[in-house]
Amino acid sequence: MAKTITVVGGGLGGLATAALMARAGHEVTLIEGNDWLGGKSRRIDIAGQRIDTGPSLVTFPGVWEEVLRTWDSLGGGPSAESIAGVTLERLPEVGRYYFRGQQANLPVEEGHPWHEAWQRFQGEHGSLHQPITDLLTKDPWDPGILGAGKELLSRYGTKLTTQSYLDSLKWMPEDLKEVIAIHTLNAGVSPDQTLALYATMAAVMAEQGVFVPRGGVYEIARGLENLARAAGVTIHTGEAVVSIAPSSVTTAKATYSSDYVVGAVDGGILESLMGKKPKPPRKLSCSGVAIFGVLEEELPPEIVTHSVMMPDQPDGLFTALGKRHKPDQTMAFLNYYRAGEIYPNDRPVAALLLTAPPDGLSASMGDDFVQQESRRFSDLLGLKKSVVDMMSDSTILDPEYFAGFGAVGGALYGAPAPWWRSGPFHSPAYNTRTKPWLWRVGSSVHPGGGIPAVLGGVLIATRRMRAAF
Repeated sequence: MAKTITVVGGGLGGLATAALMARAGHEVTLIEGNDWLGGKSRRIDIAGQRIDTGPSLVTFPGVWEEVLRTWDSLGGGPSAESIAGVTLERLPEVGRYYFRGQQANLPVEEGHPWHEAWQRFQGEHGSLHQPITDLLTKDPWDPGILGAGKELLSRYGTKLTTQSYLDSLKWMPEDLKEVIAIHTLNAGVSPDQTLALYATMAAVMAEQGVFVPRGGVYEIARGLENLARAAGVTIHTGEAVVSIAPSSVTTAKATYSSDYVVGAVDGGILESLMGKKPKPPRKLSCSGVAIFGVLEEELPPEIVTHSVMMPDQPDGLFTALGKRHKPDQTMAFLNYYRAGEIYPNDRPVAALLLTAPPDGLSASMGDDFVQQESRRFSDLLGLKKSVVDMMSDSTILDPEYFAGFGAVGGALYGAPAPWWRSGPFHSPAYNTRTKPWLWRVGSSVHPGGGIPAVLGGVLIATRRMRAAF
């Protein structure tokens, strides 16, 4: 029988949940406090140029394809692909990494000192995209997932964290290990706090590719909104929720009664809306300082779309982030798009993303940390002046901004769970016996790994919902 469902939060998790549950025949209302949909994934305009905030890449495209297939399987009519209107474009490389005076693309190019070791690593791990996609999209209690688990465990043996597994690879250069390990910051934490499969992900991304939707990553949010509206979801934006009670959601404008509530916001915010004061977490994932700007001129042709600057001492960065201190050096990304590349812009744009401690503090272009790391990155790239000084127009998003989404200190992935409680084994769970009317989705329930983890968690949760209803 059809149920009424209220989804709190219009990020990627909330949008995907609303779209799939409405497509399954339920009456769904989605409430978002901001004026935009997409959560941390947002589209902004700077001097007439389009730039997207939040996730910068799409990995494991099979997860997105599974969302579309699931939507199609729940009804007839036009296909999900045609309604969503998302076209993924593969980038030439995962990125170019700058570390301790060396630079290398992933996959590592022939002639580089790391090439032979990388080829061996990619050969052993690059084909594991399907087992990882299965882990992301299938219920952990599904017997069909056993094959995927066994295939992954066969690579790791008893070394189940990223750090312990990489340490066991005596044939791999230490600097290459650090480049692979830094990907655990996709979950916001150090490599001793993540599953070994985070090491595998680097090889899979090199083998399978990384993607950006034509028009920008925000096209994923727009595509999910298109699916939700096509399925009949009622969407309210600019309407902040003030309280949640069993089977009801109250905003400043109205109270929405429903059979079920889906929380698609940070776990701490959800608890506070239900009248419970959450305990301050002991550990937090990282935050960021993100500078988006329009460049006064194109960068040199050798600059790739996605560049990564690593700290000389990664352990020092991980330690500083854990203590919520500003690091001496950070990891930074530069996402650079020439005029007409991906975005329909007539001027080049760039996003400089600096990994920062979850301190909830504001930042400005003139901060010593921003200036120092921007200058360091620009020197590594061979630029004549700092990339932020090359921006004719810009805006900055900082830990204070991200804290506005509810995570303490602006932690991008909230409080990290122990490595052995990753993904769908995370606590709090999607649903509990004590609150059968409440379901949870989003990055605070299935954290780390960006868009695939969020959407994979939605697929698991909505499958359980449909079975329960």
